[in-house]
Amino acid sequence: MTPPGADVARQGAEAADAPAVLSCAMPATLLKRADFLRAAKARRLPCPAFLVQARVRDAAEAVSGARIGYTCSKKLGNAVTRNRAKRRLRAVARAVLPQHARDGWDYVLIGRPGATVSHDFAAMCADLERALRKLHGDGR
Repeated sequence: MTPPGADVARQGAEAADAPAVLSCAMPATLLKRADFLRAAKARRLPCPAFLVQARVRDAAEAVSGARIGYTCSKKLGNAVTRNRAKRRLRAVARAVLPQHARDGWDYVLIGRPGATVSHDFAAMCADLERALRKLHGDGR
């Protein structure tokens, strides 16, 4: 339905130029508890606003590409605070992981009480980039 007075021809041209679905190279999401437990036993790196856990998957696991999981416990606060923390972690992962994630790896971002919700977003992105470089052995 078009609003009154809208130029229908102009809308048709704009709709034809825009893609129907935006594609992004975001890793798949971890859903099973066993995957989170395996990541908890692997490498971990603390950051000021969150903790990063990462592991290389076995060759026996048939999943390709990187996968990401998020954990925000009740230690962070009430449901509103936990959801805000998860949204921020997802946004950080969306900004950083497409360039820095490696195929065959699982990553888990764990929120920290008082820090995940209030920490500077740009600093969180920089912290995740630094943590991934360190976990992968790419440098400093």
